[in-house]
Amino acid sequence: MATGSEHGLKKIVWKRIQETIIADCRKSEIWKILILDQFTTRLLSSCCKMSDLMSEKITIVEDLHKNREPVPEMKAVYFMTPSQQGVDAVVSDFNNKPKYKSANVYFTDYCPDELFNHMKRHCAKFIRVCKEIHVNFLPLESQVFTCDYPTAFYDIYSPHSTHKSHALETLADQLVTLCATLDEYPGVRYRKDGGTDNARVLAELVDNKLKRHYELDDSVKKGKTAAQLLILERGLDPVSPVLHELTYQAMAYDLVPIQNDTYRYKSKDGSEKQAQLNEDDLLWVSLRHKHIAEVSEQIPKLVKEISANKKQPDGKITISNLAQLMKKMPSFRKQVTEKTVHLQLAGDCMKHYSNNVEKLCKAEQDLAVGSDVDGVKVKDPMRTLLPVLLHHYSVHDKIRAVLLYIFSVNGTTEENLNKLIQHVKIEDEREFILNWKLLGVPIITSASLFSRKVSRRDRSQEETYNLSRWTPLIKDVMEDVMENKLDAREWPHQSECPAAWNGSGAVSARQKKSSAQEERRSGSRLLVFIIGGLTYSEMRSAYELTKSLKSCQVLIGSSHVVTPVRLLDDIKALSRRPMEPFTIEERSTA
Repeated sequence: MATGSEHGLKKIVWKRIQETIIADCRKSEIWKILILDQFTTRLLSSCCKMSDLMSEKITIVEDLHKNREPVPEMKAVYFMTPSQQGVDAVVSDFNNKPKYKSANVYFTDYCPDELFNHMKRHCAKFIRVCKEIHVNFLPLESQVFTCDYPTAFYDIYSPHSTHKSHALETLADQLVTLCATLDEYPGVRYRKDGGTDNARVLAELVDNKLKRHYELDDSVKKGKTAAQLLILERGLDPVSPVLHELTYQAMAYDLVPIQNDTYRYKSKDGSEKQAQLNEDDLLWVSLRHKHIAEVSEQIPKLVKEISANKKQPDGKITISNLAQLMKKMPSFRKQVTEKTVHLQLAGDCMKHYSNNVEKLCKAEQDLAVGSDVDGVKVKDPMRTLLPVLLHHYSVHDKIRAVLLYIFSVNGTTEENLNKLIQHVKIEDEREFILNWKLLGVPIITSASLFSRKVSRRDRSQEETYNLSRWTPLIKDVMEDVMENKLDAREWPHQSECPAAWNGSGAVSARQKKSSAQEERRSGSRLLVFIIGGLTYSEMRSAYELTKSLKSCQVLIGSSHVVTPVRLLDDIKALSRRPMEPFTIEERSTA
């Protein structure tokens, strides 16, 4: 069974693949080879398992761009992005001596005519099926998607980039496939920003491409659905990706070296172990958005409960004790493994918290929120920043604090900025700070620069941890959408959605719901796309709103997901010329 929640993106994508690729495969009893490129490998891995494919008589999965042994008695199923390189690989497989008996070819998106005709000319007699299935995005989590396009950040924001238009076109095409997969034709709105024009351009592209998509395919001609798509830029909220977050998922990805959602750690006996942090791990799903204080309390309790059920003596829960328990009781291993992983991961997070992060967080929260824990306004942000600069924190941590100071005062003087840069000792790496201006964020104050702080919702009555008082700006925006309070001057409509749209899921008495809509759920969808990277705290906000409203599902995405260190390195790299060599440094997260 595919992963994801009942109405999760992963399940929806897997169903789409089942209704197209798998349905065609079922028409033939012959065992097949599935051939994927890099993107479709990640796409399939995100929403199904090898056992799901085996049950559909797909016996081998191979890489399109690697040497493959001919299997002339078997049928090949190609699932790929519509690229010149991919089509050339298919043609090569059937030139001279064909590698396979025949081929079904499926593209993730529209295949340009020249590529389609090239393939048709050279191997038409071997191709039994050729379809465009319009799934050109990654369902990262049940409510989170990415375009798997991290270089879009450089392409869009670097002054040296020559690919900005292409990047925005590509993102627009990918967003259209998201809407098509969800069977939505949303109204499109964007954030009108004085700094850059990217949100407006992307909104216009998406709206035009959606119209064309639903006009081209007679089988899916439709009018606007009860959904909205919001498009905004990373520069609207530069604070959220810089702060130290203390919720479990965001904290872990910031402080612990997790690569491709894989957490590597050493067991007590010194052996290397690894665990995947994904939605197959139900404990991860239940804990990922909780504060680290709750996680640190909850995991040992869960382990203790299991230990008690196995009549183990009470005592301090340690990794060593659990390892001994698992050796004595092999049947117990599966039950306790995931809890052991999170006991270890939460422990790693708490080590960083105790060493440095706890002291940093108070200053960061005061600068971000603009007031202290008692609600008293911070009158002199420099006094809040100075203790951080004078302490032995890492360079990255000091840069983050300096940025929060600059964001809090809406830009500083050139003289003051130079002093801060000298203090942090990044005279040769000042791009870490200066390049934020390329995202439309004020760094140097100017008489001609007009900017104003975005008004925030009053959350003074909400219960929060003292060191987690900041709320991502996108949560305010999404709540305003739900309540139809979003300012139309700041968030113009590129195209309107039906007047009956309401975040509460209410539908006009004159508007009858379609059976498909009723089957899906009783509310509306809100799609949010952030140009320039998505943070884990913003992902959490989408889940929190969906949970609190129940009748409106929020899906959030970007070109890629960012962590604080990754975003800072990407910001710095905006000054690099395209062909200029560069190295990625290993940085300590201590």
